[in-house]
Amino acid sequence: MIGISDIEAAAQRIAGHIVRTPTVPSPGLSALLGVPVTAKLELLQRTGSFKARGATAKLLSLSEAERTAGVAAVSGGNHGIALAVMAAALDVKATVVMPRTASARSIRLAQEAGASVRLTDGMDNAFQLVARLRDEGLTLVHPFDDPVVIAGQGTVGLELAEDVEGSAELTDVVVSIGGGGLIAGIAAALRVKRPGVRVWGVETEGAEAMSAALAAGGPVPVPLSSLVTTLSAPSVSQLTYDHVSALVEEVLVVTDRDAVQGCLDLADHAKVWAEPAAGCLLPAARQVRARVGEGARIGLVVCGGNTAPRELTGWADRFGLV
Repeated sequence: MIGISDIEAAAQRIAGHIVRTPTVPSPGLSALLGVPVTAKLELLQRTGSFKARGATAKLLSLSEAERTAGVAAVSGGNHGIALAVMAAALDVKATVVMPRTASARSIRLAQEAGASVRLTDGMDNAFQLVARLRDEGLTLVHPFDDPVVIAGQGTVGLELAEDVEGSAELTDVVVSIGGGGLIAGIAAALRVKRPGVRVWGVETEGAEAMSAALAAGGPVPVPLSSLVTTLSAPSVSQLTYDHVSALVEEVLVVTDRDAVQGCLDLADHAKVWAEPAAGCLLPAARQVRARVGEGARIGLVVCGGNTAPRELTGWADRFGLV
């Protein structure tokens, strides 16, 4: 299990390389949900998502020989962008493996940062290819199955705990789940810094790796069909499963349609442009509000904003939301 000392050490290591993103009360979302809502705006992070934290923590932990050989990662988008940009900043050669379903924008940004981008048919094949690259001598920067990466993501929870102290104390925090690295790190940080706060996870239908793992008693492969590719892990890891099963209240599941509506609501009521991996927070928060009641004070980790306007309007048209 990741300890608070691991997360605090990661925070010191990556300071100066990443942005300490703002934590702000949202009058618009508070009015929408009927309870006080605070947003951790991680979409303002370098590369547009929290992934820069874990990638930077891992890159800074490499030996000189590992830096020389280079790194590789598999990604539905955000992790690949983050690794490409931060590796270039730290003068490390990076190879990013993405499924062909990844957005054209994500592929372009990773390429423009200088990474070698390899495309595969589906996430399963992407994970297989990156495993071969690891066997060839590249250091794998796993998006979630790595304690260094999880500790880096946990710095989001550390900052959140510091920012709400004495002002907007939270009862519940809602965090999106792909492979589980972000929620594992945040839950580990909050368990120590804010032990009374409940942490809730959210997945989209067709990207339910953690829900399936919790039902099965451990990680299992799952079929992927969600449009939310940044949440589409073919399975969680034992490491992230252990953290979620021990530290997280429950994992909620929402539809792709509701995740897209959540993006529109975030734009309308919170004035932020978010991707569906963050849009799914709002329908989940409504479920939390219904269960907890009027005393809820909800924190939302707005994890990323890497969606092009054309993509979001296309999804909204498909679901009849505009």
